[in-house]
Amino acid sequence: MSTGTAIEWTEVTWNPTTGCDRISPGCDHCYALTLAKRLKAMGQAKYQRDGDLRTSGPGFGVTVHEKALFEPLRWRRPRKVFVNSMSDIGQARARAPTEFVARTFATMALAPQHQFQVLTKRPRRLRRRLESQKFVDTVWTEMERLSEDEAVPLARPVREDVRKRVANWNALSFWPLPNVWIGTSIESDEYCWRADELRGIPAAVRFLSLEPLLGPVPSLELSRIDWVIVGGESGPAHRPLDLAWVRDIRDRCVDLQVALFFKQVGGVTPKAAGRLLDGRTPATADVVGA
Repeated sequence: MSTGTAIEWTEVTWNPTTGCDRISPGCDHCYALTLAKRLKAMGQAKYQRDGDLRTSGPGFGVTVHEKALFEPLRWRRPRKVFVNSMSDIGQARARAPTEFVARTFATMALAPQHQFQVLTKRPRRLRRRLESQKFVDTVWTEMERLSEDEAVPLARPVREDVRKRVANWNALSFWPLPNVWIGTSIESDEYCWRADELRGIPAAVRFLSLEPLLGPVPSLELSRIDWVIVGGESGPAHRPLDLAWVRDIRDRCVDLQVALFFKQVGGVTPKAAGRLLDGRTPATADVVGA
C-alpha cells in the first residue's frame, strides 16, 4: 500500500528496504530510527529486525521486503515517490544484495507514470552500481522477467507496452531511467564530496538534500545539479540553522539557475520557525519535474 507523507517535496513513500546505520553527523537525530522503534513496538512486520545499537537501533536492522517491491505498479495515478524513506539504497551488498537493488530499479522501469526520488548518503557505492554494465544488464533481465510474470500486477496495456519496449530495447534509451531522480544528502562542508560522486552517477535528474544543514558549505559545487533542498533540523535536541548559510546557497542557486526548495528553518517542531528567509519563501524555480 502507498504511504502518504508529510515530506513536502514528495507525495508518497515506498520502502522495499527498511533499516539503516548512522554514518555521519546528519544521522545523529534520525527521524526514521526513532520511528522504527515505535513501529516495532506496534508490531509492524517490517520493523522486527534490530540493528547494531552502536549505529542503528530497535526495528532498524537492514531488511529487504520482496512483497513490497510491486506496490508502485498498482498505482495508476502518476505520483512523486520517495524511495526508501526508511532506509538507504546505497547499503553494502551484504545488507541489500545487488540483485534486490536491481529488482527495485526494474520495478521503477515498469512504472514510467511515476517519478521516483532516490536519496542516499552513500553515493560512492551507488555510483559503482549504476555505472556497472553488469548491474544495468541485471536490471534489464529483471524487467524482462517481471513483464512476463502474470503474478506481477501490471495492467494489460502496461504489460503489452513493456513487452514492446523489451523487444525493441535500445541501451542508449533505456539507461539511465528517465523517471528516476538520484540525490545525496550533505549536512556540512566535510561531506561536499558526496556531490562530486553524484555528478558521476548516470541519472535523469540529480538533486541534493542539505537537511539537516549543520554548517556552511563553501566547497559545495552545484554544476550538473538540478535541484537543491535545504532545511534545518527539528526536534527537542535540534541543532540550530544559521540563515546566512541558506542565503549563500540561495544566491548560488540563483546564479546557476538551479531549482531550490527551502523546507524549513527548524526548531523543536518542524514548523516552529517557519520557512521564511528575509521575509519570503525562497525559490529559484518551480520544483524540477513538477
